[in-house]
Amino acid sequence: MYQQDWPYPLEWDKEEVIQSEVLILGGGIAGCMAAIAAARQGLQVVLVEKGATKRSGAGGSGCDHWESAATNPCSKVTPEELAKAMLEDNDGFNNGISHYIECREGYDRLLDIEKLGGKIRDTEDAFKGAEFRDERTKLMFAYDYENKYTIRIWGSTFKPAMYNELKRLGVKIYDRIMITSLLTEDGKQGGRCVGATGIHTRTGKFYIFKSNASVMCMSRPARVWLFSAALPGLCEFRPTQCIGDGHAMGWRAGAEFTMMEKSVGAEFSASGKSYPPYGAGNNHNTWYAASLIDSNGKEVPYADRDGNILEGVSDRFKPAKGQRFFMKGGNIDNPKYAYEGPETLPLSKMVEEGYKLPFYADLSALPDHERKVIWGMMIGEEGKTKIPIYKNYKDAGFDPEKHVIQCYGRGWTSASFLPQERQLFGLPGGFLNDWSLSTNLAGLYVAGDSLFASNCFGHAATTGYYAGRHAAEFAQENGLMEIDLKQINNEKARVYAPLKNDPHNSIGWKELNMGIAKTMQNYCGEVKRNELLNIGLSLLKEYEETVIPNTFAYNPHELVRLLEVFDILTVSQIILQSCLARDTSSKPLCFHRGDSKETDIDKNNQFITVKQVDNQVHIGRLSLNYFGDLKENYEKNNKDYIGGGNYDAR
Repeated sequence: MYQQDWPYPLEWDKEEVIQSEVLILGGGIAGCMAAIAAARQGLQVVLVEKGATKRSGAGGSGCDHWESAATNPCSKVTPEELAKAMLEDNDGFNNGISHYIECREGYDRLLDIEKLGGKIRDTEDAFKGAEFRDERTKLMFAYDYENKYTIRIWGSTFKPAMYNELKRLGVKIYDRIMITSLLTEDGKQGGRCVGATGIHTRTGKFYIFKSNASVMCMSRPARVWLFSAALPGLCEFRPTQCIGDGHAMGWRAGAEFTMMEKSVGAEFSASGKSYPPYGAGNNHNTWYAASLIDSNGKEVPYADRDGNILEGVSDRFKPAKGQRFFMKGGNIDNPKYAYEGPETLPLSKMVEEGYKLPFYADLSALPDHERKVIWGMMIGEEGKTKIPIYKNYKDAGFDPEKHVIQCYGRGWTSASFLPQERQLFGLPGGFLNDWSLSTNLAGLYVAGDSLFASNCFGHAATTGYYAGRHAAEFAQENGLMEIDLKQINNEKARVYAPLKNDPHNSIGWKELNMGIAKTMQNYCGEVKRNELLNIGLSLLKEYEETVIPNTFAYNPHELVRLLEVFDILTVSQIILQSCLARDTSSKPLCFHRGDSKETDIDKNNQFITVKQVDNQVHIGRLSLNYFGDLKENYEKNNKDYIGGGNYDAR
């Protein structure tokens, strides 16, 4: 589309300065809750979102369960037990701070959202008498029915409720603006964060946001290894435009990251290659505990943690003998607290035992309440299933009482991927944080998918609220600072450069994204070797120096897509630098070295940290237990919250 055909007014030459006490970067679940927390402190809050805040982000379309409601009145698991299990599940490679916050305050946030209009209870008694329902509270639980700490929710009601609260509190919302950079004190890398810049995705107008404190609430990276130029709009899990912009701008500003060397084998993607996993009978969380049958109708048995076959459906929701509790739908990279389930059986073994491909998820074999809660509620509320799965399948005539759904793979797998096709899934790398969820840049706080070892909907909402209130404290104690005009001008030149190039001798965003993905597959795939990693870095540097200066955009839409791919390139460089820094294999990080057999346990069991200092990469090491005693340090840093009225002390 040429500029003259663009349906919006072009404002390339216009600039607007916006001032606030707290600036929220990203309007997803974490961003909305951060803004609500800061605004409740009486501060002037500005929220900036690339899409439309009312439904944007990975959780904007819904969620079916809230994993960490450890303080709800029915729970038999303490926040300390649950956080400890999350750490042990990943051999310590997890964010103890953010997940303890999630466990400690998760139910508080649910009650918060309920007051705003979100639905968390079976108020219509549709599931009265069900094994998973508590008759007194009308809360409905998932997975572990004995310990009752994961609550089924009507997550599609949450985002509109948050949006209405933002409007009520007077938060100024700037939709359809892509944040492009963080502003720092005196324009220096590693300095205090004093704001951000952005461009309007429809008009191209340039924005300068000045703030006392900022909260980074953007998405985790994507499209690093996987990208389809033919299907760039197909999204199977997280939105395709959520690609880790915050990581890239944080890196350029001097923020510190950890666990960026972690990448798991692709099981689905946001690149158009695979089918939405929850539409293929995925029984890992949304479809748990649907029966799995082969093409002859032979059922694949469920097994507990210890491999014991479970006879009845009810047994699937109980811990194994000697197991305190179990988790589903969350920490899946290296699980120790989970039922094994049929999705973990090797396909070759199943074929050897006589099972006939393909496999099918069979809801008809479940008791009525179980079938109806999976199909009628959870499939209807999970983020990417309400319309493409629940509505479309129903319209096509699917009846869960008599029909089965073919599983194109098993478990999470909904397509075949090559070993070198990786993704940042599970508990990926991200910004390093302290007990206030602050980064190493003063004034910059972080929440949700921007955090290292981020997880799901509840984690985003809880850390968002927590970061918002701590950012508000900083903003009250620290005034506004002047922005550096040179930094502003350099950013404007970088952002608008593609508009000035020759459209007939230029490269588009799709071609560059494909080149980056192929480079990462070839040189940062399943097996890591220094020689490969260094070649990859060299190629990405070449893209930076010779390709980016020759890219072109006709309009704001194409410019935003290009800027996203520039950020993907930056994120890829962070990953390669982190991989070079870790010189031993690590199972919990899904990190396999092909050129080292070193087994120094103390050296291996540390976080690798990376940041830029004067544009030079600085590598650090950090104890897996750097956060100390969880309960003690949480309470030391949150005395006002604990003493306030909006807190559940259990």
